[in-house]
Amino acid sequence: MSTVSSSNSSGDEPNKKPGVNSEESSHLLEATENGAKYGSRQADQENLLGNMVHTSTENRSNTFPQYVAALAAAGGAFAAGTLLGWTSPAETDIVNEGNAYGFHVSSEQYSWVSSFMTLGAACVCIPIGFLINFIGRKWTMLLLVAPFVLGWALLIWAQNVIMMYIARFILGIAGGAFCVTAPMYTGEIAQKDIRGTLGSFFQLMITIGILFVYGIGAGLKVFWMSIVCGILPIIFGVIFFFMPESPTYLVSKNRSESAVKSIQWLRGTEYDYRPELEELHQTDQEIRKNKVNVLAALARPVTIKALCISLGLMFFQQLSGINAVIFYSEAIFEDANTGISSSMSTILIGVMQVVATFVSTMVVDKLGRRILLLASGAVMALSTTAIGVYFFMKDRNADSVENLGWLPVASLCIFMIMFSIGYGPVPWLMMGELFATDIKGFAGSIAGTINWVLAFIVTKTFKNLNESLGSGGTFWLFAGVTLVGVVFVFLAVPETKGKSLNEIQMELGGKRNASTMQPANGEPK
Repeated sequence: MSTVSSSNSSGDEPNKKPGVNSEESSHLLEATENGAKYGSRQADQENLLGNMVHTSTENRSNTFPQYVAALAAAGGAFAAGTLLGWTSPAETDIVNEGNAYGFHVSSEQYSWVSSFMTLGAACVCIPIGFLINFIGRKWTMLLLVAPFVLGWALLIWAQNVIMMYIARFILGIAGGAFCVTAPMYTGEIAQKDIRGTLGSFFQLMITIGILFVYGIGAGLKVFWMSIVCGILPIIFGVIFFFMPESPTYLVSKNRSESAVKSIQWLRGTEYDYRPELEELHQTDQEIRKNKVNVLAALARPVTIKALCISLGLMFFQQLSGINAVIFYSEAIFEDANTGISSSMSTILIGVMQVVATFVSTMVVDKLGRRILLLASGAVMALSTTAIGVYFFMKDRNADSVENLGWLPVASLCIFMIMFSIGYGPVPWLMMGELFATDIKGFAGSIAGTINWVLAFIVTKTFKNLNESLGSGGTFWLFAGVTLVGVVFVFLAVPETKGKSLNEIQMELGGKRNASTMQPANGEPK
């Protein structure tokens, strides 16, 4: 997405361009030489802007502040996780006991209360892509505190079901916007060797948020549980206010001194910011020389390929059966005669998600994205197949599964662990890696929109699938789709581990070896 220039702020020095070392010059020349092949020089140069990595191994960079900033940004994901998990513990007070709000809420109405959140998220993803470039990543996320607090306030003091619908829709807007903004912010502040780990913080904090609301929901009534959830976005806003803006955005707005301060905050005062700042300035100049509109950027072959990969991952994530498994989790634990209450079973599932997602953050930059997706998809397909066998046998003859209660419980646990390791965090992580910076905001918004639309469709049609195919057939359908997803990952998804955003664009464009490239003047290196 093209950026909009603004006048220099007081004290900024956009024309000051310190020297750049030969290695960085090489990267810039490589991008220039291959501009035509990847659609335009802007696409490649912009990726250097998003990468923001000084490649010299001699330059001392402190990674701890980057972890702090990424965790602070993920605080919004924690708040989003609470609204995702809220419907499970709240259902007992609202529907089963029916006295939480003083008015009746039917099971059908409550299903819409749950689903309106996904509709709100789907509606906001594309508009938020434009807002990110207009006011910046940091202030966009701070601005989202307002709809979070408003949504929780409406939900806490709802007078009828319509108010609950509106509240959940507004909360969906806030949560969906974070799904686009936070991964982009993290990708721009992180060095490439830790980008995968920091990018996984988003999904990790969502699972922690879900576990948190499961935990407090086991001991609090829905009113006080909602009060606690409504306070969390305010805490996030206070903490994130002290984090720096993305240097990528600051340079695009000719705010050089602010960009220097941001880089030094993120990398440490001993870090030599000058080569990185020069790289950002040269990239920004290329952007201004080769501006393209959104439609032209979307039409580039590299963008089309990246969009197909990202949308494919979102599709297989939602159609893997995750919602069905969660929906049946309480019934599975009850059938197994484990003696675990429904509230404790949801907490146990939340714990498994958090632990597995944490493991994913530790290994995603070591094992790579592809191996996690392939292993995750294969094991998830086997798990849903096993659950399908159990329910198929139970529907035909309940006595035949009297001693098989362990099978769906074990399959459920394995499924949740593998989903949280692979298909849970990796599609969101790769969404921030696959696109050129000039189209990243808009293309990422499209991917986010499709994800939430699919979540809504799966949630609302699951009951119909269950009635037409049976419980066993529904799980087998999800298993089949997941297996197709494994084939898709094997054939179409590139490995992005340890690669700069510019190198990823080169690979998507079909060039893996840049050793033969020449500088812009046509002379050999």
